[in-house]
Amino acid sequence: MSELEQVVLDQETDAQESEEEEELFYTEIDELQNHGINSSDIVKLKSAGICTVRAIHMTTRRNLCKIKGLSEAKVDKLKETASKLQSASFMTGTEFSQVRSKVMHISTGSKTLDSLLGGGIPTMSITEAFGEFRTGKTQIAHTLCVVAQLPPSMGGTNGKAAFIDTEGTFRPERIKAIAARFGIDQEAALENILFARAFTSEHQMELIIELTARFAEEKGVYRLLIIDSIIALFRTDYAGRGELAERQQKLNIMLSRLTKISEEFNVAVYITNQVQADPGSSMMFVSDPRKPIGGHVLAHASTIRLYLRKGRGDERIAKIYDSPDMPEAEARKFGRIF
Repeated sequence: MSELEQVVLDQETDAQESEEEEELFYTEIDELQNHGINSSDIVKLKSAGICTVRAIHMTTRRNLCKIKGLSEAKVDKLKETASKLQSASFMTGTEFSQVRSKVMHISTGSKTLDSLLGGGIPTMSITEAFGEFRTGKTQIAHTLCVVAQLPPSMGGTNGKAAFIDTEGTFRPERIKAIAARFGIDQEAALENILFARAFTSEHQMELIIELTARFAEEKGVYRLLIIDSIIALFRTDYAGRGELAERQQKLNIMLSRLTKISEEFNVAVYITNQVQADPGSSMMFVSDPRKPIGGHVLAHASTIRLYLRKGRGDERIAKIYDSPDMPEAEARKFGRIF
């Protein structure tokens, strides 16, 4: 049996096993129909990107009422039925530990960087990589798309990847080269990546909602969602200080949706971010005048923040900027390993 055939067999086996595992994370929203909810109302929920029972818990009554055709009475019934099907109350630390045991890590292709991250990019989390151009943010994204398809023994998750490109940086040629590096079929690697080009921040949100439906439909198939970059279209659509508040509000809504997706479907969300000069850094004697864009909204939404910067020559330096379970540390990567 060839290595590619073994990878395909592992993916099929993993998909079968995941059907039982994913029950810990969500119940399909179609189950509501067996408990007195009209099929037409379920269709309305799906059109709004609410495709699981858990997603109903994650959505406020106010926002549910904004869905055309859902009255307050219907929303109350939805909430009541969802609570009966899947509890959203307290659980013991042991029970939550069992949920966290399902977290997987996707290798970045660099042992040094994986060690810094505690094994790679984790699922059920948002990992943000920010830095200047040519620091490796997009190359890591391409590598993750391929590695996610590999079996766990090779640093993968036996899953597919979704890539939302906001800057025109996705390159199939790069995917093929990385696939060749790991010894897997190049065309198969491309086929397992779902790609979309976003043109506005609104379009970007629409694509995320569309992905929610696909993730729910193809249960346990996708393990990685990449947005490269998260902020680019917002900077274009909301220009000037007068629109800053609205921009941050829209960005916050999108990040909230991404957080829910990562936890709901056990998916690793990897987003890239840009940097800007901090005028006040010179007055505060800060050695690095660059800071990530997005303000506190993006800072609080990201579970892990990874700062990438250039070193001498081809050297690239990665630093854990913020993480709930990894200490602040730095890794130096020599050469173009991505």
